[in-house]
Amino acid sequence: MPFLGQDWRSPGWSWIKTEDGWKRCESCSQKLERENNHCNINHSIILNSEDGEIFNNEEREYASKKRKKDHFRNDTNTQSFYREKWIYVHKESTKERHGYCTLGEAFNRLDFSSAIQDIRRFNYVVKLLQLIAKSQLTSLSGVAQKNYFNILDKIVQKVLDDHHNPRLIKDLLQDLSSTLCILIRGVGKSVLVGNINIWICRLETILAWQQQLQDLQMTKQVNNGLTLSDLPLHMLNNILYRFSDGWDIITLGQVTPTLYMLSEDRQLWKKLCQYHFAEKQFCRHLILSEKGHIEWKLMYFALRKHYPAKEQYGDTLHFCRHCSILFWKDSGHPCTAADPDSCFTPVSPQHFIDLFKF
Repeated sequence: MPFLGQDWRSPGWSWIKTEDGWKRCESCSQKLERENNHCNINHSIILNSEDGEIFNNEEREYASKKRKKDHFRNDTNTQSFYREKWIYVHKESTKERHGYCTLGEAFNRLDFSSAIQDIRRFNYVVKLLQLIAKSQLTSLSGVAQKNYFNILDKIVQKVLDDHHNPRLIKDLLQDLSSTLCILIRGVGKSVLVGNINIWICRLETILAWQQQLQDLQMTKQVNNGLTLSDLPLHMLNNILYRFSDGWDIITLGQVTPTLYMLSEDRQLWKKLCQYHFAEKQFCRHLILSEKGHIEWKLMYFALRKHYPAKEQYGDTLHFCRHCSILFWKDSGHPCTAADPDSCFTPVSPQHFIDLFKF
C-alpha cells in the first residue's frame, strides 16, 4: 500500500512509494508551490517596501549583529578588547584549568591602549614593547601581533602630536626594525607567525614611522610669561637632580647656556652613577682625567654599555601572589586574600616577559 513520506535526497518535496518506485505527490507539490509563491511575494514586499517596520525585532537585531561582526572582522585596525583588565597566569594544567597562559594572551587581555595615555605608564609600556621586539616577537599569535602594532601606531601618533619622548620611540623602532630585518631574511628558518608579505608591509610601515620621527620639528612656543630660564639656579639644579636618565640631562643642557653649565656638574653625574650602579662596577670601568679626577659623566655611559640601569616607572603592572593574577593596580582584580595589599608585587617589564617563559 502506498504511503506518504519525505526523501532526504529531495528536501522540500513529498513523495509516494508505489510498486514502480518513488513518485512525487502532485497535490502536495502544488500546495508547496503555492506556499513558495506566497513566500516569494512576502520577500518581494519586504525588499521593495520602504516601511522599516516590516522587519520584526529579531530580524533587525540579527542583521545588526551580523553587520557589526563583519565590520569587526574586516577592520584591520580594530583591537581585541576584554571587559576584565587582568589575567590569571598559569603555567600548567590543573583540575580547574587546562592549558597555560601565553605572552600573546596576556598582551591581548591587559589594557595597554589606555595605559599609553597615562603619563605614569607610558615609559613602562614602551619598555615592554621594546623587550618583546628584541626577543619575543615570534611568540605572538596573530591577534597579539595585530594588537601590538595597533598600540605601537597609537604611540607613534601620540609622539608626533605632543612631541613628548621621541627618543624612546626612536630606540623602540630601531630595535623592532633590526629584529624584523633579521627574521625576514631568515624566512623558512625562523618561526614568524603569519604571511611573510604582511611582515614586509609592517617593516615598511616602521621605516615610514622612523622617517616621520626623524623629520619631527619641535615648534617654538611663544609665551610672554615665566619661562624655565627665569627660575633661580638652585631650582634649575633641583630639576636636573630629579632626572634618572643621562640623556635627559644632556638634552635639557642644550636649552640654554646656564642649563648646559649645570648639566656638566661632576657631582650630578656622580649621584647618577651611584643611583644606577654598584661600587664594584665602578672599579672595573674607572675613567680618570689628566688631573686624576674621576670622569663621572664618561663613566655613566661606559657603565650603561655593560650593565642594565635601574628602572624607574611612575606605575607598573602588579602580580598577586595569592591569586596568581596579573593586573593594573588602578583596575584591581577579584582578590580572595584577607589582606590583598600584602600580596601585591610590582612587575618590571623584564619580569613580565619572564612570567611567560616556560
